[in-house]
Amino acid sequence: MLILKVNGVNRVSACHCTLLRKATRRLSRLYDMTVASSGLKTTQAAILAEIARSQPSPVGELAEKLVMDPGALAHTLKPLERDGFISVAIDERDRRNRLVSLTPAGQEKLAETQALLAQAHQGFEAALGAVESKALRDALYLLISDGFEEAFEAALPRLRQG
Repeated sequence: MLILKVNGVNRVSACHCTLLRKATRRLSRLYDMTVASSGLKTTQAAILAEIARSQPSPVGELAEKLVMDPGALAHTLKPLERDGFISVAIDERDRRNRLVSLTPAGQEKLAETQALLAQAHQGFEAALGAVESKALRDALYLLISDGFEEAFEAALPRLRQG
């Protein structure tokens, strides 16, 4: 058992996944408030940014890069397409695939949301501290890496046997 001091109170550590989900919900709410004037949610802004980095991109590859389920991503893309921020076209090399690209309106919306997200980033670092923010980013990069997934899965048989 691990005891952590949070806001001056001793806390018994909980499930890592549960704590990460709670932290993610809180941060998402704060970041969403920051980007609300753009009319998008933080998740939509992140999708636009990933499309910009890798366009045109098949939906499956885009989902993989975003660490999302392809079905959930397809659902999230619909309002972005409806609002004219992205275009979805048939891949001429493989007609089963759909290629996603930013439209000029999507590029403008991305620039708008990036400026707002920069403000959210500054608020996050001011609240957590620069050193702590860097340490958290480093840990999060590790958690989303293929190496972490492989190490986690490799540890499961030992955990089940022990």
